[in-house]
Amino acid sequence: MLDSLPAIPLWVVVDRGYASNAFHERIWDMGARPAIPAKRRDAPVACLKWAYRCRHLVENLWARLKEWCAVATRYEKTATSFREVIHIAAAADWTKL
Repeated sequence: MLDSLPAIPLWVVVDRGYASNAFHERIWDMGARPAIPAKRRDAPVACLKWAYRCRHLVENLWARLKEWCAVATRYEKTATSFREVIHIAAAADWTKL
C-alpha cells in the first residue's frame, strides 16, 4: 500500500500490528516518519503528541471495522474483495458518525 500512495507522506500512522523493524526501515527509506507504537517487548518509541493521538484514532477505527465479521476474520479470499469490504465498512462507520 505504501507504494501506491500518490505522494510521500510526512508521517505514516498505523496500529501496533505493523511495529516491525523491516516496516520501520521501509517507512524511513521512503522519506516519511513512522508513528507506530512499540510492541510490549520493545522499548518505547519517541513520537510527537499529535501524531500519537492520530495513531490512537487509527486503532479506534480498526476496532470499529473489526465489528464486521468479514473484516475481523478476513473472510474474503482476494485482496481486492477484502479491500472493498473495508471500504463498505468504513462508509457505514462514517455514516453512523
